[in-house]
Amino acid sequence: MHVTAEYDPYLWLEDVAGDAPMDWVRRQADAAIAELHRHPQFDAIHGRLRTLLNSQDRIPYVTVHGDWYYNFWRDAGHVRGIWRRTTPQQYRQVEPEWETMIDLDALAAVEDENWVWSGAVFLHHGDRCLVSLSRGGGDAHVLREYDLDAKAFVSGGFMLPEAKSQAAWRDRDSLFVATDCGPGSLTQSGYPRTVREWRRGTALADAPILYQADVDDLGVGACMDFTPGHRFEFIWRSMTFYTNELYLREGSTLTRVPKPDDANAYTVRGQLIIELRSAWPVDGFVYPQGALLATDFRAFLRGERKMAVLFEPSATSSLDGVCVTRSALLLNILDNVHSRLLELTHTDHGWRAREVAVPALGSLEATPVDAIDSDEYFLTLTDFLTPTTLALCHAGSDERVTLRALPAYFDAQPYAIRQFSARSRDGTQVPYFAVLPRTAAERGPEQPLPALLYGYGGFEVPLKPYYSGATGAGWLEHGGIYLLANIRGGGEFGPRWHQAALKENRQNAFDDFIAVAEDAIARGFTTPAQLGIMGGSNGGLLVGAVMAQRPELFNAVVCQVPLLDMRRYHKLLAGASWMGEYGDPDDPLQWDYIARYSPYHNISAQRRYPRVLLTTSTRDDRVHPGHARKMAALMQEQGHDVLYWENTEGGHAGAANNDQQALMWALTYAFLLQQLKC
Repeated sequence: MHVTAEYDPYLWLEDVAGDAPMDWVRRQADAAIAELHRHPQFDAIHGRLRTLLNSQDRIPYVTVHGDWYYNFWRDAGHVRGIWRRTTPQQYRQVEPEWETMIDLDALAAVEDENWVWSGAVFLHHGDRCLVSLSRGGGDAHVLREYDLDAKAFVSGGFMLPEAKSQAAWRDRDSLFVATDCGPGSLTQSGYPRTVREWRRGTALADAPILYQADVDDLGVGACMDFTPGHRFEFIWRSMTFYTNELYLREGSTLTRVPKPDDANAYTVRGQLIIELRSAWPVDGFVYPQGALLATDFRAFLRGERKMAVLFEPSATSSLDGVCVTRSALLLNILDNVHSRLLELTHTDHGWRAREVAVPALGSLEATPVDAIDSDEYFLTLTDFLTPTTLALCHAGSDERVTLRALPAYFDAQPYAIRQFSARSRDGTQVPYFAVLPRTAAERGPEQPLPALLYGYGGFEVPLKPYYSGATGAGWLEHGGIYLLANIRGGGEFGPRWHQAALKENRQNAFDDFIAVAEDAIARGFTTPAQLGIMGGSNGGLLVGAVMAQRPELFNAVVCQVPLLDMRRYHKLLAGASWMGEYGDPDDPLQWDYIARYSPYHNISAQRRYPRVLLTTSTRDDRVHPGHARKMAALMQEQGHDVLYWENTEGGHAGAANNDQQALMWALTYAFLLQQLKC
């Protein structure tokens, strides 16, 4: 059967609540589990992953508020998890003493709710926070005010029902709120289109609207800069995923910050920091694409355009993130997909820069302890074979104190990391990482091996080296090699790398991924019969598209929480928000290029495809599970070999707790081992 844009016999599979879709889902999931559970390595991998994911040796990452370090933690005894806190002094101990704030298992039992933790937003220098809880792990969440001193939810306090809300503290008795306020209050992407100032003791419906976006915008929100002497209130409007407007609110006046629409901007101690996605011509000078600029905020609003260039990308480097401390900016810079850290301080004579001494290979992430009151920051260091380390650093110094380090979850000694480059169809050189047996890395492959190639290639997200006990225990130790592709569409080389695969150029991302696969085969590391590919979300679209285009190149496809029906993606859940990435299928000219790669519309009964494992979640309210359901149903009807597993909760992550993660990854690796004959 050929599925056209005009007729779709599988629309019923987009119905999450109906009995028929869920009967189909249960049958498919039961069949997948029954088959993969029979794999001789399944029980060992499943048990190993459960132990690993529930290990007490994992790093308890923290958020700092006042005198406390806060952490959310799951283990075998706390399936849903506990929100807890300790002191900085205790955190340095081998076994810190933690104080439980919220036990989610107990709360879910008392309230008869399927709560999944979604985070907390603290009142600056205050005793309150806003706790977000999701039903089943979706993006929509319930928001409730919590008293940090009483360790209890505030009776009669701020509370928002389930919605894709955005809320920020203005002061102890008022919030900025963007939420679902009834008919007409959401954009076509399903996000709030109004920002309100909600004062304690008043009804949300009576809260004045500060700004209202258009219905075809992405959404709106508000935030505060609490820096003493530089306290600002901001409202932002996102027209698309990559364009936004920023407004300074002073009383009843909104002043638009005159930055480029596709640039991000924020204030740091009275300086306006601007991250450019496109080149910006100003007063006869062109600031380059991907640059980071700084200027006096008030002077900028007055029309002055004297700006300092804090970072300018090169052919191989890009800005990967900015960490703000009390007196410094830490720039995380990617250079050929390897991280380095640059520290900047602002003086009366301009900006001064120094390189921070960090390991030359691998990836890192700097996060502030307190961006306003402290010069300390946390530094996470990792690579494919080195267990992740969390250190405490101080601006102005290269010294760091190791706070936590993962144990070795697998024996890394037999392996080595190499970086290669593949030539894509249009001649572009595309880097990729390979985790190989040391002998193959040093002397070349003696024989081809089973290989797993992972990719994403979208939304300016870079894929960097990372330590994964699951990959080591579930794949490397069973004789496989691991490949990570840095294809266009991602952010490895900044906005230009991303924009090279937008909309009508999407095929570049697919060509890059295919080129990496062909390069690994040409080097003798693997063969098509031994090569599997994996990707999730936009990466699910990636592996779905390349499977349809080059089925002979692979022998296994793991397609997770994917976009696959590109004719209807913008009509499902948050899909409309991604038209800046993919284009508008309702525009005939844009559908013409989308239709050429849409996986759902390019599968044919006349071709042979590698075996596919499709996974998703019933509670995914970002990418509709109908994408994966319809693809599985169509391929099965055409006679192709497809396994389908849908978790009933977990949201876009696919799993809501450690045990669900262990099952999901055990199914995945058992499938790959079975297909690639490890």
